[in-house]
Amino acid sequence: MTDRLQNTANQFIGGAKQTIGEAIGNPTLAGEGAAQKTQAEIAQKAADAKTHTEGIGHSIQGNIQSAVGSAVGNPTLQAKGAANQALGNVERNV
Repeated sequence: MTDRLQNTANQFIGGAKQTIGEAIGNPTLAGEGAAQKTQAEIAQKAADAKTHTEGIGHSIQGNIQSAVGSAVGNPTLQAKGAANQALGNVERNV
């Protein structure tokens, strides 16, 4: 299971535990659920930040490859640069 899927599952499970714990008057279960949900939210934000940073790197790499490919007349390098730019745009917007 990927980190993102695991984080989403833990957010859902934690929220469910919290809701059930509150509904049945079990503060221990509610607290455990809230903690699980919060930990998953924090982990998700960290994963998002990592992906965004990787996206910036791919965009920069793509810009350089495109510029060099254009300067030396290498369409393969230009295409690779365009692909890295596109990948970077997707990663930055996740």
